[in-house]
Amino acid sequence: MGLLEAIILAVLAASTPLLIAATGELVTERAGVLNLGVEGMMIVGAACGFGGAWLTGSIIIGALCGIVAGTLLSLIFAMMTLGLAVNQVATGLALTILGIGLSGLIGARFVGEKITPAPHLYIPGLTDIPLVGRILFGEDAFVYLSLAMVIGVWLFLYRTRAGLVLRAVGDNHVSAHALGYPVLKIRMFAVMFGGACAGLAGAYLPLAYTPFFIPGMTAGRGWIALALVVFSSWRPGRLVIGAYLFGAVTILQFHAQGLGIDVTVQFLAALPYAATIVVLVVISRDRKLLQLNLPASLGKPFLP
Repeated sequence: MGLLEAIILAVLAASTPLLIAATGELVTERAGVLNLGVEGMMIVGAACGFGGAWLTGSIIIGALCGIVAGTLLSLIFAMMTLGLAVNQVATGLALTILGIGLSGLIGARFVGEKITPAPHLYIPGLTDIPLVGRILFGEDAFVYLSLAMVIGVWLFLYRTRAGLVLRAVGDNHVSAHALGYPVLKIRMFAVMFGGACAGLAGAYLPLAYTPFFIPGMTAGRGWIALALVVFSSWRPGRLVIGAYLFGAVTILQFHAQGLGIDVTVQFLAALPYAATIVVLVVISRDRKLLQLNLPASLGKPFLP
């Protein structure tokens, strides 16, 4: 039971940054914008988040620094794609390259430093329950926040008028503009929300997952988050299943060796990314599902 509990806790920790980043990207794509710069925003969020926490000694300030960093990068993306109508794919890729370079510059002085990681919840009596106690009542605030964000986004998209307008902009920006809705403004706020989530997801890595910063510590998680949005067919509830599935594949590479499974380390390390490719191929074959949920204006520029 101790091993099972350890595996579940590790899966939750590995899945949390994926879930946070994918939730923000889902809102962005629901508004009709394809932002491939999630990886860049995450790594800058990691560098700024660790720097803020190391300088101030506060995990909250570190998380806020990560959010601000991701939001500022998303504003650059919005200025290029929404203001100047530059190709969204090319801009997102450029943003990722920019983010990797910026993170190395910002985080250079923090390499080798350590901080006290985010504390875990402890409720006497409940946290001590075998197996389920630590899983339900012993996680850090980021884990609970990620689940709350999914619920909040679901309520926003499907239970509020503002969410309906955002989905209308993503489905048909021309018709939404004809009805008088500010398409560019709505998309800008969606992009900013996605950037804030990506920055927070990146900050989670040095603030709670591993209490130190190293260059490239996101290790492709931004790309996995992008694949998760497609995997969920742009539905918030399915993101949770996808994130925990990919988190489990990520953790498998560590526990497989401990269980004595004779598989090469390189193959196990490639499993999360191989699973990403397999999922995308399987989903792309179900064209009916994609056409049903895919925002029709996704990736298309809007010129009023």
